[in-house]
Amino acid sequence: MNISVIIPTYNEVDNIGRLVQELRRHDPGHDVEIIVVDAGSPDGTAEAARRAGATVLLAPKPGRAAQMNHGAQHSAGELLYFVHADVRVHPGYVTTIRRAVRDGYPAGCYRFRFDSRHPLLRINSYGTRFQGLMSRGGDQTMFITRALFEQLGGFDEHYCIMEDFDMIRRIRQVAAFLVVPQDVVVSARKYETNGWLRVQLANLTAFSMFFLKMPPPRIARTYKALLNYR
Repeated sequence: MNISVIIPTYNEVDNIGRLVQELRRHDPGHDVEIIVVDAGSPDGTAEAARRAGATVLLAPKPGRAAQMNHGAQHSAGELLYFVHADVRVHPGYVTTIRRAVRDGYPAGCYRFRFDSRHPLLRINSYGTRFQGLMSRGGDQTMFITRALFEQLGGFDEHYCIMEDFDMIRRIRQVAAFLVVPQDVVVSARKYETNGWLRVQLANLTAFSMFFLKMPPPRIARTYKALLNYR
């Protein structure tokens, strides 16, 4: 079961080279395919990804769901592993993902911990060991068999935000979903820029709007209005 790692990017020049090198370093068989799908970053993300050894594709349209679908369409692996550029993957990701699929889990994600020892962020991290949909998120990375991904029609590009939650919800309707009892490491930059309470409020607002089936563009506008990005 070969793995294709798909990384959607926009302005991730500070992270992408490190991530690609890390994925290679933890690939003992040297058979993992790494595809970066860039949304036209002006900061040199695509060039940095190429220098690190990834295959780089230009997204045909904006949106992380579209980026990830495009990467999947141009990948060769039987297993797809979707990773955000500012994540540090688990060193045993190749073995862990293959074992999970062999054990009957065609899809799953990892727990996470932040690259910060802030006590409130440690509480957030602890919550990712639970099964509830609100405990999930794209930062946890997600693996899925190509067969199941195609059965579900990939990510729903209607979702310009919350696309990962929609996908996990649909997976759970038809298949077992595993929360791997190991951690990936997630950047705390959003919390450092905005503060813990502000990010929690933005997340809770987005979750509530998602569960109330409000239009994704409206959710995205509301979420971005509540936060500052860097």
